[in-house]
Amino acid sequence: MRKIKKGDIVARKSYEQDIIFYVKRIIKTSDKEIAILCGLSRRIEADSDVNDLEKINGKRIKNILKAENKQIKERIYKYNKEYQVGIIELKEKRLGQKIVTGKILHLDGDRRYSQKSYNYYKKLGLNAIVKNIPEYRQPRLVYQLLKTYNPDILIITGHDGMIKRGTNYNDIYNYRNSKYFINTVKEARRYDNENKKDTVIFAGACQSYFEAIILAGANFASSPSRILIDFIDPLIVAEKVATTEKYRYINIDDIARELRDGKKGVGGIGSNGRMTLE
Repeated sequence: MRKIKKGDIVARKSYEQDIIFYVKRIIKTSDKEIAILCGLSRRIEADSDVNDLEKINGKRIKNILKAENKQIKERIYKYNKEYQVGIIELKEKRLGQKIVTGKILHLDGDRRYSQKSYNYYKKLGLNAIVKNIPEYRQPRLVYQLLKTYNPDILIITGHDGMIKRGTNYNDIYNYRNSKYFINTVKEARRYDNENKKDTVIFAGACQSYFEAIILAGANFASSPSRILIDFIDPLIVAEKVATTEKYRYINIDDIARELRDGKKGVGGIGSNGRMTLE
């Protein structure tokens, strides 16, 4: 069997190949090699003994990506259909006014997801800037990025996961990247306070420390039930806020039915929309 290397698409034999990952990097210890894994279509990060990994054949990978692309196409079709109807109704009510959707700044720790997210926003015609920034660097860079782009909506995401699943829910050190998401939210709120802004923030990924992220100041976060979320879930939150008028308040019930696992995967205190008429 060919040796597992960085970039390979794999699954864990001990978990009955339940999740498909790509190998982010391999760490050599004195007696074995540990692979750091990121979900191919889920925002999960995990680690595994290289000997527990099995490469996934091209046909299965193709089917997974095909199913994901189908989901995205259906989502875009649904958005265009519903959004265009709403725009027509607004134009009839507000003759001569220009409709401006909320501006999105999206920080994503995953390079592949960053490109897919950019393509998604572009196909929807949304005003979005997407930056591929590793989770650990997001707290250091977010203030200047907010100052540069002045967005209405900030998405902070990438990969995450519990190190010991099902235990130590309130231990920040039991989460792979939640501490970075929390600190990025805090920095974003510092920017808001110093510049009299009110940015709508989503933060988190799979199994993230939901309560601490909300306490840090996020409007929406994952994952209340410490479950996996789809790559597209944060994008749906951004889309909803960006295309909802400012006078309308959005809570998680308005979004939940369109997410992978509803309120188990994403929760929050909500916010007003960020679409304006000029």
